[in-house]
Amino acid sequence: MDGILPLLKPKGMTSHDCVFKLRKILKTKKVGHTGTLDPDVTGVLPICIGRATKVAEYITEAGKSYEGEVTLGFSTTTEDASGEVVEERAIVEEFSRKQILDVLKDFTGIIRQTPPMFSAVKINGKKLYEYARAGIEVERPSREVTIHELTLLDDREVFTGERISFRFRVSCSKGTYIRTLAVNIGEKLGYPAHMSNLIRTESAGFTLADCQTLEAVSELMEQGKEAEFLQPIERGLYHLPKYQINDTVAKKVLNGAVLPQPADLTVQRGVPFVMVDLNEKALAIYQLHPEKDQLIKPVKILEIG
Repeated sequence: MDGILPLLKPKGMTSHDCVFKLRKILKTKKVGHTGTLDPDVTGVLPICIGRATKVAEYITEAGKSYEGEVTLGFSTTTEDASGEVVEERAIVEEFSRKQILDVLKDFTGIIRQTPPMFSAVKINGKKLYEYARAGIEVERPSREVTIHELTLLDDREVFTGERISFRFRVSCSKGTYIRTLAVNIGEKLGYPAHMSNLIRTESAGFTLADCQTLEAVSELMEQGKEAEFLQPIERGLYHLPKYQINDTVAKKVLNGAVLPQPADLTVQRGVPFVMVDLNEKALAIYQLHPEKDQLIKPVKILEIG
């Protein structure tokens, strides 16, 4: 069994919980997720099965989209609705639509974020949430992420009340914390805030329409209909450059050969690209040779030679 399963992750389960359950349903150990989703978050979680586990890192690197909700009025330890309240302040002013839109515009493009304490980022070999659970605050390095699009999903012209919530859609790069984005939006508006709801709507080109629930996967497995929930490996590599080769070169690629750089191949050094055969089947991931000019070398062989 080889392919990608776009899973509709349920609320209350970690990404690892989903992998553990799928190993039992699919009766295989070769199952891996493509980046953690917090337990409170639902939505698209591509799961790699069999040989597809070789491309998990490339799916993780691809862009993602979410629909979320920010609530102004109080912040929490985890930056989402599940945490304990840290700061609370009643809202004593109203915000115009333009004010909200201007703040969202400020967070569009390349921004810097500091990972939240309740996250899986490792500091000195230990995950931040392990420090947080022990009550230890550690210094966290900020990093650049890209917000490609940040759209308000609310048609109100005026936002009022002791608590104000509004929904938004965001498309972003790998490593973006939407919880932190919600908190930062609140700070920009002058109030403590947290992310009160979040669903991932797209990951590496897979959308909610592609997804199956754990229950549906279990039923399809019992009926022997694996083909109905498995997507080809190629779909998870759509965002990488592709180079098509003939059958003669394909044999060399499957044997992991270092090859001369084709004259019509234009990629930057360090950027992986997919070698595909005449049927558009992904055979291997290659890159420009890091030390030798005019050569390309394999990073991962995806097919068996």
